[in-house]
Amino acid sequence: TVIQLYAYCFLIYSMLSWIPNIDRSHPAIQFLYQITEPVLDPLRRLIPPLGGMIDISPMVAMIACFILSSIVSGR
Repeated sequence: TVIQLYAYCFLIYSMLSWIPNIDRSHPAIQFLYQITEPVLDPLRRLIPPLGGMIDISPMVAMIACFILSSIVSGR
């Protein structure tokens, strides 16, 4: 369950990038960035942006979390 919640954090992170006027200094958003960036930063070094603009690292991290969750739960 914790791994799945972490996966949803990546989904929320991605959706927030679509909102241009969001206050990135809000404590909830800062917390989200603090828990996702340690995973996303190394992924960004491995996976270049598509077309030079589209960052797919949150999607890769989310899929990896769901796969890991399935392995751990035995499904």
